[in-house]
Order: sequence, then C-alpha cells, then structure tokens
Amino acid sequence: MELWAIWLIIGGALIIAEMLALTFYLLWLGIGALVAAVVAWIVPDLIVLQILAGCLTALALTYFTKPLTRQFRMSRGYKDPIDEMIGKEGIVVEEIALGKHGIVKVGNETWSASSQEYLPTGEMIIVVARGTTIVEVQKWGGI
Repeated sequence: MELWAIWLIIGGALIIAEMLALTFYLLWLGIGALVAAVVAWIVPDLIVLQILAGCLTALALTYFTKPLTRQFRMSRGYKDPIDEMIGKEGIVVEEIALGKHGIVKVGNETWSASSQEYLPTGEMIIVVARGTTIVEVQKWGGI
C-alpha cells in the first residue's frame, strides 16, 4: 500500500475519533496526518519530510488555536460537564486515606478522589470540588 494512503487512513481515523471525543487535539493530529499524506503523494521517498510536515502542522494548529479554544470555553453559555459534577452523589470504590487518593464512582464514571477525612470503601460521598483529573469529596450527609 502506498504511504500516502496510510497517512490518509490515519488522518481519517483521528478525525473520526475527534468527533467522538470533542477535544480538538485529535483534530489537529488528524489534519497533520492529512498534510503528511499530501507531502507523501508529492514526494513519496522523503519519509522524514512527511513526518516533519505532519508534526509541525499539528504543533502549529495546537499552539495558534489554544487562545481560540480558551475563549470558546470561557464564553457565556458554555458549561463543562465536569463542572456539573459538583454536588453529585457517589460511592467510594477504593478507600480514600488521609493524604492519599482513592477511587469513587459518580454516576457511570469512576474518578480519582481525595478527601479531608478517611472514607472507607462503600461510603456514600458528595463531590465538593474538582481538579483536572481528581475530584474532592466528603462524606454524604443525606437522609
């Protein structure tokens, strides 16, 4: 199979994966792979040039669109689904010791979690804050 076709398949797969993830990062990698496919079609013998063109395209798109995506996320009406976790109830799947992370299940998702108190496995919790990948929880004081 021709190398340009392989780049084209990789680019298409990354763009399709981006449609499922909605992160923009896979989109830029997919466009980089498509640029590498064009370079491979024009100069098929220079593999290093193909890789360099794809990487530089993905890096440039990531760098120059970061302010645009940041502005989009800060715009009125945009809600990050992770922010909506605050106040939701869950259960401790792996105990949370003081100063250590455990695992909680909130809805259908599992998260690394920390707490200001010891929480054993099976304890009901409520999410009080969130970080990038770790949620802060406390013992649920519900009915």
